[in-house]
Amino acid sequence: MTRTALVNGSIFFEGGFSDDLAVVMEGERILSVVPAGSAPRDATRHDLGGARLLPGFIDIQINGGGGILFNDAPAVEAIRRIGAVHRRFGTTGFLPTLISDDLDVVVAALQAVDEAIVAGVPGLLGIHIEGPFLSTDRKGVHDPSKFLDLKEKHLKLLTPLKNGVTLITVAPERTTPDIVAKLRESGMIVSLGHTDATYRQTRAALDSGATGFTHLFNAMSPLSAREPGVIGAALEDQQSWCGIIVDGRHVARAALNIAFRAKPLEKFMLVTDAMPTVGMKEKIFTLQGRKITVKDGVCITEEGTLAGSDLEMTRAVKNCAAFENVGLAQAIKMASANPAAFLGLDRELGRIAAGYRANLIAVDKDLNVLESWIDGEPAYGSADGGAALAAGG
Repeated sequence: MTRTALVNGSIFFEGGFSDDLAVVMEGERILSVVPAGSAPRDATRHDLGGARLLPGFIDIQINGGGGILFNDAPAVEAIRRIGAVHRRFGTTGFLPTLISDDLDVVVAALQAVDEAIVAGVPGLLGIHIEGPFLSTDRKGVHDPSKFLDLKEKHLKLLTPLKNGVTLITVAPERTTPDIVAKLRESGMIVSLGHTDATYRQTRAALDSGATGFTHLFNAMSPLSAREPGVIGAALEDQQSWCGIIVDGRHVARAALNIAFRAKPLEKFMLVTDAMPTVGMKEKIFTLQGRKITVKDGVCITEEGTLAGSDLEMTRAVKNCAAFENVGLAQAIKMASANPAAFLGLDRELGRIAAGYRANLIAVDKDLNVLESWIDGEPAYGSADGGAALAAGG
């Protein structure tokens, strides 16, 4: 296999930046991280031109991109296009996310992702099934006519992917702790979201195997004096992970500051909750018959309800890095190492280290992506095919 040494860059290594290291790739893996002058002589040298080299970002909640909504096109080529668009913004690992829909669409999405992984779609790690087992009281933009109670009879349908990770978001009040435990035992990752559950119901789901919270603060019961609700349970629990949408609109800065002080930063994951408008000049799309428009950087219905985001991961990292008690290094981890740990992939993704998959991004000082590698395969940044995608081509 060909060896490539990435040199003349600022390498994000062991939580900080170093200018005197080289990253040696062989095939789809990182062979070693060595002093810049010690790169193997038989390795092809690739000059980073002073760029920063980061672990590729992992986004566990992508509804669409490049004009495509996953719900409308649960197919291999649609998944490939969505991944290609988000790669331009630093995402080298992703879960296409299916929002609440009919069960036959859920089945089609599971099959499509399995087929796409076998087909080698770059960056595809699995699927996120966000509904339809959600609360009408915290529906957000989801169609409540699709909602169901999650029962034993649904477990066969929800068999985890043959290949890749299966993440499911459920409302605890729409199922039972026993079902949550069976989902976990089957190999699925269970996250709690779009829920009006009480603290006790949320705690029971956590004790039964749920390990995450889907877009913390959004579409969940709030913390109050005598009923801590889902948010109280999420911030109190030190073991679970919380996805957060840091676009300046979904969650107030003060709320995020409180969260970052209540729970270890290692337990937060940046997510985009991205919609089809990402990577497109046209900022209008249709979601299950409803017109959605991007206004002031956020997707909203005609009634003003938030409907996912127009956020890219590079912007999410920049926004999060601006928090005084976070900073750039922690923001990078929130987009790489932390979601890798949540997905159980932290021994192969989320870090620049020997033995890890060569999923990397080279960025400039403003975090614009210049180059990326997925399993050692290179691509250029936003200039590579960007014009065609932005125009809807």
